[in-house]
Amino acid sequence: MSGPHEDGPAPRPNGNGRLQRLTDSELFSPLQWRRRVLFWSGAVLVGLAAVGFAQAADWAFGVFHGVVTEHRYWAFAITPVTFAVLAWLTQGALKPTRGSGIPQAIAALKVEDEGFRQSLLSLRVAIGKMALTLAALLGGASVGREGPTVHVGAGLLYSLGRRFGFDEPAAAGRFILAGSAAGLAAAFNTPLAGVVFAIEEMSGTFEHRMSGTLLTAVIVSGVVSLGILGNYAYFGHFDTGLPLGKAWWAVLATGIVCGLAGGLFARLILPSDTGLRGWVGRLRARQPVLFAAGCGLALVLLSQLTRTGLYGTGYAQAKEILEHHSATVQGFGVMKFLGNIASYWAGIPGGIFSPALAVGAGLGNNLTLILPGVDPSAVVLLAMAAYLSGVTQAPLTATVISMELTANQQMVLPIMATCLLARAASSLLSRKPVYRALADKLIEGYEQELARRTTENRSEENDLPGAPARPIVEDPATPLPPSHDHPHHDSHGHRSP
Repeated sequence: MSGPHEDGPAPRPNGNGRLQRLTDSELFSPLQWRRRVLFWSGAVLVGLAAVGFAQAADWAFGVFHGVVTEHRYWAFAITPVTFAVLAWLTQGALKPTRGSGIPQAIAALKVEDEGFRQSLLSLRVAIGKMALTLAALLGGASVGREGPTVHVGAGLLYSLGRRFGFDEPAAAGRFILAGSAAGLAAAFNTPLAGVVFAIEEMSGTFEHRMSGTLLTAVIVSGVVSLGILGNYAYFGHFDTGLPLGKAWWAVLATGIVCGLAGGLFARLILPSDTGLRGWVGRLRARQPVLFAAGCGLALVLLSQLTRTGLYGTGYAQAKEILEHHSATVQGFGVMKFLGNIASYWAGIPGGIFSPALAVGAGLGNNLTLILPGVDPSAVVLLAMAAYLSGVTQAPLTATVISMELTANQQMVLPIMATCLLARAASSLLSRKPVYRALADKLIEGYEQELARRTTENRSEENDLPGAPARPIVEDPATPLPPSHDHPHHDSHGHRSP
């Protein structure tokens, strides 16, 4: 007796079967193409936002710079008042706009909680971040725009994904990651740095299935920036080199000194319940507006000790030091370091990337005095990379950014060696990378507030004493959970009652 398959050849798949297999494949899947189009459209928006933000930031600081150049002491009125107003404006729903913006993006990526992500990355927060950072630069704050651009990029792509149905936690995380990378790439016109930043700083891992989407988002945002601003290097082209031999003492000197300085900066801006940082945190919590005004006054007083001031990103001073014809004083690096601390402690919106490069340039200018016979521009470039690596503890990102900012490929090995050394030196003072530590503080503060409200609600229902007060010292950018009760997800994306 014949079996069922002995009567003839197996039937060929019909046209519908072939079509089904094609639509199920990643290349032709309608869902995948919908996601790709959203990524590319979002990357265009991020690129346009980054370029517009950069132009507006230059204009805002140009206005302030023009005023204080003509009337040096007007800064005593403008800067403290600006700091105070920004501290007051960011007390409520706009609290997540404070600080750099990169910790907010990292925290949103780590916690698969829609309420938490929405509190950090909503369109209101993204628009507020840009507007208030521009206000900070208009008031002379020692802040940068690159961190805020990362925050805005993450917020734009996250909001776009949610709007078109990609609100599943893992899918939303991909939009956040791609938006962050595209934001950094467009902000500095450094596409490779955007990819490395996403891998090293944002996610810590590299998913194969994400690589193509991430790359295309970065490329698209970079093309937008390139099409509008042209092919340029942030600090211009530098052909300086560092030959083997005695010059490599510069690697050791800049790596150790600038790495330790970067670690000290990271340690000083991290919230703590003890010591100087605990005292600063409690003072800021009690009188945030007056404390911010005091920080603004400290920045102005420090600026009076320099010819060029400590205001803004420090881009002009860093470029002049790189070109070795700077009018800044020898102590510019140390004073810019203190100015950055004052601006960050104030709790106002603004990033630390560009100001960190300015500090590194100033420290490098000092180190040239003990490194005779070495190209001063090479020492300054190494110091900038080393200090940035010390602050962020992201040596690959610092290496790639330093190369792309100066269009210099000759110093790849010295820069990489310096950044690795700086990262090791920084870890002696700050054990955890600063952005990740600040992100963890945001998450911890949010969870504490949720727990406190839950306990209070239960206490009211049972007529029991309420929960003890939460710790006074926290990250000033910790978002406030919505006041109404709603189910939320824990850090693993599970719903809780």
